[in-house]
Amino acid sequence: MSAVKERIFGAVTVMSEVDAEKVWEMILNNIPSRSWENVEEVTPDEWDKKMLSDVKENPDCNEFISEEELMKELNL
Repeated sequence: MSAVKERIFGAVTVMSEVDAEKVWEMILNNIPSRSWENVEEVTPDEWDKKMLSDVKENPDCNEFISEEELMKELNL
């Protein structure tokens, strides 16, 4: 999380419920909402097509591990 987001999170954590509601209203009124309709559609390039093909055909692309296993592998 970025430093700015951490400061915002910290500020919201300690503010009153009334102030938090005011901040939420400010967010709703001033920051444009985003949806899937706002995402630009692009034509897949060769790399994208290769990845999509691998998802369907490469069995290694269907192997998953849990978050816990990953953290152990990464020594975290």
